[in-house]
Amino acid sequence: MNKKRTLYMAVITAVMVLAGCTGFAKKGKKQIVLTLWHVYGGQTDSPLNKTIDNFNETVGKEEGIRINVTSVTNTNTIHEAVIAAAKNEPGAAELPDIFVSYPKTVLSLPDKDILVDYKDYFTEDELNELIPAFVQEGIIDGKLMVFPVAKSTEILFVNRTLFERFSKETGAKEEDLDTWEGLFNMAKVYEKWTDDLTPDIVGDGKNFFVHDYHFNYFQIGCESLGEHFFTDEAGGGKLAFGDKFRKIWEPYADAAISGGVWLRDGYATEPLRTGKAIVSVASSASVLYYEDIVTYENNISEPIEVVSYPVPVFEGGKKMVMQRGAGFCTVKSTTERERAAALFLKWLTKPENNIDFVVKAGYMPVTEKAFEQLSEVAEKIDSTKYRSLYEAISKTKEEYTFYVAPQLANYLDLEMHFEKNVRLELSREEEEYKEALQNGEQPDKETYVEDAYNNIKQAMQ
Repeated sequence: MNKKRTLYMAVITAVMVLAGCTGFAKKGKKQIVLTLWHVYGGQTDSPLNKTIDNFNETVGKEEGIRINVTSVTNTNTIHEAVIAAAKNEPGAAELPDIFVSYPKTVLSLPDKDILVDYKDYFTEDELNELIPAFVQEGIIDGKLMVFPVAKSTEILFVNRTLFERFSKETGAKEEDLDTWEGLFNMAKVYEKWTDDLTPDIVGDGKNFFVHDYHFNYFQIGCESLGEHFFTDEAGGGKLAFGDKFRKIWEPYADAAISGGVWLRDGYATEPLRTGKAIVSVASSASVLYYEDIVTYENNISEPIEVVSYPVPVFEGGKKMVMQRGAGFCTVKSTTERERAAALFLKWLTKPENNIDFVVKAGYMPVTEKAFEQLSEVAEKIDSTKYRSLYEAISKTKEEYTFYVAPQLANYLDLEMHFEKNVRLELSREEEEYKEALQNGEQPDKETYVEDAYNNIKQAMQ
């Protein structure tokens, strides 16, 4: 009897220890483990991973919920992975319980009804605490399918160290970057200034400016000047190519063909990190990848100061900026698991938790209460780079209107097709223009700008 009693107690102790190790906090409650794919930072050094660890060790442990991050990648890769998984393509991974997505990814799904409608798990009062434009972007077919957790916007980043050298020689001022007209004019000046540094080599001037998404430049530009960028939205969407498009095409193409604009593929962080450009418009989250040093092609490095400003506007145009940043989608399963996912998102969007996460990742919080606290929090940030960013974000929130792109069935196709063709066409025109200069000719740049416009218009029809 004593032996049986001892064995019984040992088994009970082992069960209790095992339950403690797996995080069970409520007696008799089975732990729910939810898998998650996201895009915030690297796999091993992610600000969201650290925030999730905090959830798992506190509220998650109390409620018997554990979030298991199984993939950290970038927005392009996660889009492809989600679509492949949803289509059950050979070799594709199984969809996780929660994944980060843009609305354009949801619109590309073979069946959008596999996703939870968060209106089923959030009260109207809870949703009203969120910034309306952020919520609106995630509503598809009347359902809140993409839940805002951290939003980004576009910011003007300046390598002040290199800009000041340019400024001393030319008189250029950072204030001139307030408008697109000023920025593109400066891009031409910079290209010529860097070209003149090597008078024995013709046409080796450097790029001044790089934009993460040329598509956004034209989209926001048209809308800020009162013209719709899209037409035939009921039929899936086409580009309008109206008068305002032509107006914003001129300075952009002029600077690009002159050699002042970076036209290669990839993100805007790369040319800034290598000194191949000194000004960029990119996602606020790009701050994660802007280092405090620049490394040139000859492997020589030097420390730099990166500062942030709200994006430029067109003279006479409205202060408007792209709303960026994905949201969280939850795959339908059981009510219990869906409720667990909603509880995690409610915790993550509480002001104290939300701010703690977003300021480490270069994003904006998603509630008005959190925004009210943002300035105070930003003042305490040690990094001048991050402090400058959040000063620019606060000014953007106060002065700019967030633009929400329309939910068009072929939005992603239009974006990708436009990006590819604009970069290729302007690169070709730039090459031909510079070749003519090197041959001692005096080419009419307006002809190249006009040819590029006509070719782009034709390619997008």
